[in-house]
Parts: sequence; C-alpha cells; structure tokens
Amino acid sequence: MTAPKRTSAAKSKAKGKGKAGAADAPVVPPRPFQANALTPPHELLSIAETDETLKTLGITIDRLPKILVTDPGLKTDPKYVAARDAREALAGRLVRVRRPSQTAGEAIAYRVLIQSSSGD
Repeated sequence: MTAPKRTSAAKSKAKGKGKAGAADAPVVPPRPFQANALTPPHELLSIAETDETLKTLGITIDRLPKILVTDPGLKTDPKYVAARDAREALAGRLVRVRRPSQTAGEAIAYRVLIQSSSGD
C-alpha cells in the first residue's frame, strides 16, 4: 500500500508558505477566571494581619509552607487580584486557605507568598 501523493498546494502549506498571516487570525480575548468548585478560597492577608497571625501562631515566616504569587488558586480572592493589578509587593505576605473539613468544620492553612523563578 502506498501513501497518498501530496499536491503542490499541500507541499507549500507544509513549508509554511500557504498559511494565513497572523493579522488574519481573529483576536480572542482572554477568558475570565472561573474558580473550580474544588478550589478552596484563598485570602490575602494585609501586612498588619500577617504580623498579627505570626505572633498568634508563635512562629516565624520561614517555618510556613510557600505558595507562588502565580498560583491560580489566588485568583479566588478579589483582594489579591486588586493588589496584583496595582503591582503591590506581594512576596512575604500570608495567604489564608480555608478548606471544608468533616471533623473540624473548616481547616485553615497559612502559606507565604514567594516570587516565581520567572520573576512574576
């Protein structure tokens, strides 16, 4: 069995000569973020709340788990989105993550925001 022969138009398309230009492609606006039902709500804490929480927990910031400033779960918090759009410094601030728990009703975890390696 032989492979079907390609026409000259197919050959030129394969080489990239028959493609439509980028200007011809329709511009698609970015889709708005829609949180998944399984994504727990994240809450960005203010600097004062961060200090108060660390004092209440009796720990230092380097003892807490980290979360990247680019983490999609952070988009569930309007305060984070506003701070990001205002280009505020976010690294070093705390994020409160609230998850439903069958035993405790609600489990609260704290994470420290860190910059991603790409510098976002």
